[in-house]
Amino acid sequence: MERGKGMQFVGDSRVKANNRKPNIPKDYSEYPGKTEAFWPNFLLKEWLVGAVFLMGFLCLTVAHPAPLERMADPNDAGYIPLPDWYFLFLYQLLKYQFASGDYNVIGVIVMPGLAFGGLLLAPWLDTGKERKPSKRPIATSIMLLSFISVAYLTWESVDQHDWEAAAQQGAIVEEVEINTEAQGYEIYSVQSTCIGCHGDQMAGVPGVGPSLLETERSAEEIVDVITNGIEGTAMPAGAFQGTEEELQILAEYIAAHGQPEE
Repeated sequence: MERGKGMQFVGDSRVKANNRKPNIPKDYSEYPGKTEAFWPNFLLKEWLVGAVFLMGFLCLTVAHPAPLERMADPNDAGYIPLPDWYFLFLYQLLKYQFASGDYNVIGVIVMPGLAFGGLLLAPWLDTGKERKPSKRPIATSIMLLSFISVAYLTWESVDQHDWEAAAQQGAIVEEVEINTEAQGYEIYSVQSTCIGCHGDQMAGVPGVGPSLLETERSAEEIVDVITNGIEGTAMPAGAFQGTEEELQILAEYIAAHGQPEE
């Protein structure tokens, strides 16, 4: 006797044949390669594949934890944010002219909406029974195109990002208390070019100006830098607005790392 082809009682129409067995999946052995029971056959396979990827992802997060950066500063206009790796392809997409500027709506809503909407509607858009990729050219082509696009955009984003500058702007810097009551700080705070590039705590502004608390220059060298600037950098010449006496006091204050000399 073949599986799934048992005997049925048909002699008396007053006796209802009960073939329904809700706890046992239907037998699809007569239709090999065409379909299978969603529960538990197909769903169990999905869970197993999902569990493998989840364990792999958890192992990756343990081996390479997410790096921590310094506390966010809303006043730091020079900070360049970078999304997590799984959003890098969207981040890169917004760099192109057709998806940025006046066309931000296309890059932010239209293109991602069509892509993810198509992914959600895929089971209804492609109802073919075949499982071989070669026999489903449309679905296979779309998935390959999506994979290649995401991989390419992610790679371009990683390749174009300035990782050295990102490490500097996100570095956790130990806070150093400076003497804000000193005359040198009073002079420093009224110089817009000084405080704008090096911060109100002289700790530097990432991407704009370095920290002044780690300088190894003497007061005379600092006077020369403030007066003549540094060629090839953002340090301009003649930016100081004040007297020579105030310049000397400021230079000595910076050379003392924010503390007045005894």
